[in-house]
Amino acid sequence: MAVPPSAPLPCSPFYLRRQAPCPQCSWGMEEKAAAGAGCREPPGPPRAAAVPCFGISVDQDDILPGALHLIRELRPHWKPQQVRTKRFTDGITNKLVACYVEEDMRDCVLVRVYGERTELLVDRESEVRNFQLLRAHGCAPKLYCTFQNGLCYEYMRGMALGPEHIREPRLFRLIALEMAKIHTIHANGSLPKPILWHKMHNYFTLVKNEINPSLSADVPEVEVLERELAWLKEHLPQLDSPVVFCHNDLLCKNIIYDSTKGVNEVDYCRYPARETQLQWLRYYLQAQKGMAVTPREVERLYVQVNKFALASHFFWALWALIQSQFSTIDFNFLRYAVIRFNQYFKVKPQVSALEMPK
Repeated sequence: MAVPPSAPLPCSPFYLRRQAPCPQCSWGMEEKAAAGAGCREPPGPPRAAAVPCFGISVDQDDILPGALHLIRELRPHWKPQQVRTKRFTDGITNKLVACYVEEDMRDCVLVRVYGERTELLVDRESEVRNFQLLRAHGCAPKLYCTFQNGLCYEYMRGMALGPEHIREPRLFRLIALEMAKIHTIHANGSLPKPILWHKMHNYFTLVKNEINPSLSADVPEVEVLERELAWLKEHLPQLDSPVVFCHNDLLCKNIIYDSTKGVNEVDYCRYPARETQLQWLRYYLQAQKGMAVTPREVERLYVQVNKFALASHFFWALWALIQSQFSTIDFNFLRYAVIRFNQYFKVKPQVSALEMPK
């Protein structure tokens, strides 16, 4: 739907909580930086607190010693022999371990170690700024510290959603509301600048110059990719889609649902049908505008979203090709790239034929 103004936050969770109605909130894009349950967010970007930075590098292949070193800094009152750890293996960009003492994990520190050569994909300074900005608006956990090749942050209790969950209307309504909230955040108090084309061009350049000779026969030739990138850059800006602050990595497992407060094989057969999309987009627009919306407004957003989905396929396919070259994580990145490219070319004709409502 929108051109992302800032670097993606790989594997950053997106938190859902039960929300009480808030009739006083205005969701206008230009009027508020964010509006949350209870109307407690003021206009403009909140001031972010300084985050400690430790000169520690954690070995990707042996995370625990480095993680425990960081825990001694962050939780000096914990007895080292009582610290428990748990590895999370769903992520395909970074490596993640939880450190805690109590069984209920009420106080738990997540240690995220950046994946090999991911500085090619992610601006880490921007990532930290965005993390703090989201936290200031109640959309992210506490950031405890950074270190040479990663960061530590708060563990938030809840359930990581799967494809079967996000089809439930009560949950996808919450997702739409939270996404609308994030999209109203302006990092500098003014309209953000898009970076989609700059970042996609950087990815393509890496693929062309460093990875091309080793590409699989199932991956389109570089000349084809270059033509498609030019086509996307020519056609998508014509949609006049709003530029907003985006999460940019909203996989199901990155959505945490806390009912007390409110990557497997890709299967595009589970892609939501038109009617489901329209219902979801209606919730989103109503949350953003704070009022009822017309069918024409919903249809307009439907066309924008589906056309920009082409850019999403292309972007993440290029990302996967780069990861296939450098990542040490056990994941078939090349197969994932082929799946995303195949879906791009499959849906491009029908999506290209969509027209904006009169």
